[in-house]
Amino acid sequence: MRSAVAVFPFLFFLLSGFVNGRVLPESTPRPSPDAAAAFARWLVSQNSWGVLSTLAADSGGAPFGNVVSFSDGLPDKGLGVPYFYLTTLDPTARYGLKDPRVSLTLSEYSLGTCGNNDPESPLCSKITLTGKFKLVDGKSKNLVSSWPKDHNFEVYTMEIEDIYLINFFGGPKPLTVDQYLKWKSS
Repeated sequence: MRSAVAVFPFLFFLLSGFVNGRVLPESTPRPSPDAAAAFARWLVSQNSWGVLSTLAADSGGAPFGNVVSFSDGLPDKGLGVPYFYLTTLDPTARYGLKDPRVSLTLSEYSLGTCGNNDPESPLCSKITLTGKFKLVDGKSKNLVSSWPKDHNFEVYTMEIEDIYLINFFGGPKPLTVDQYLKWKSS
């Protein structure tokens, strides 16, 4: 299950041919901004890429943000926990393995559902998940057989410790990790 979840965003990307954000299927309506857990899970489930920030060990611990693909499962069926398929040739995985403190930032803008709102507008939601970067297992190297075997691709995940959600005016929505992870679609 974990390996299939992690490969999904790459397969979706290859098949979708999207530009300027993807159009959401009609079965995935945008939740009310008042329903923080539902909204946060929707935003994570509908995105397929974001900025994963690590701490650069070779630059004195300076922040290092990188655009990465991820998946929490199929849209509307995800578990809220992001999985990444990364190589240690990219500093993101190397830094995350050295210092596991990471954050993943996503924007609703990439979904194409913000209308004419600027990506910084509170009407165009954004979420930052912070937590610990973890290698899923040592058997994930062969998940995408067409990728170079000598590039050390493996599946990683993030143990979420904090959530910062902006989806309307008034500052961040109060939302605990427990509320986020236990939310179930009706």
